[in-house]
Amino acid sequence: MTSFSEKATYFTSGAVLLINKPFGWTSFDVVKKIRFLIKKKFLLKKIKVGHAGTLDPLATGLLIICTGKETKNIVSYQNQRKIYSGELVLGASTSSYDLETEINQTFPTDHISKALIINKALDFVGEIKQKPPIFSALKINGERLYKKARRGEVPKVNSRTIYVESFKITNIEMPKVKFEITCSKGTYIRSIASDFGKSLNSGAYLSKLCRTAIGDYKITNSISIDDFENLLNS
Repeated sequence: MTSFSEKATYFTSGAVLLINKPFGWTSFDVVKKIRFLIKKKFLLKKIKVGHAGTLDPLATGLLIICTGKETKNIVSYQNQRKIYSGELVLGASTSSYDLETEINQTFPTDHISKALIINKALDFVGEIKQKPPIFSALKINGERLYKKARRGEVPKVNSRTIYVESFKITNIEMPKVKFEITCSKGTYIRSIASDFGKSLNSGAYLSKLCRTAIGDYKITNSISIDDFENLLNS
């Protein structure tokens, strides 16, 4: 990315940017920042900028950003398989299935062995049904679910079929379990964590998550927002 700072047409004609989303940012926060930086650099009144697949604020990792005419192809990036590395905590649950909300229930874990954890992970490979978290950006009747949840509402959420290509347990230090998962578009890893805890006759919530790949695009080829800004202004 050495030539894009020379002319605005690089972005207006259509660019694909691989950004490493920081912790605490929404995906839309990243889009707004990238759009602002491009408009400021080239004195543009407007430019289309969008992302190809939402990451939760507490997640980090690869976010594909499309600009200009390339935004028409966002769906093709969204439909590609995703790879995540993460960590879940057994023995407790939260209403958001992650650390966005506080622990609301605790469960026993004495009966859970490492062998049981590894074997149960196999049940989550292939086509499975899952319910999206009520604390999610999914819309029902035109409103984001998380807005309903924050008002104390408990909206009905239908299950959906997703596909998990692989679910590997990479480390176990009870009650923390690290994993790597390869899955289809539309998979909520928080729901995987919650359902995994239930399958062990316990509970679980997602404590860390990083998206490492989307199709052939890798996080190792991504840059931070600060790096993007520095390259743009170099």
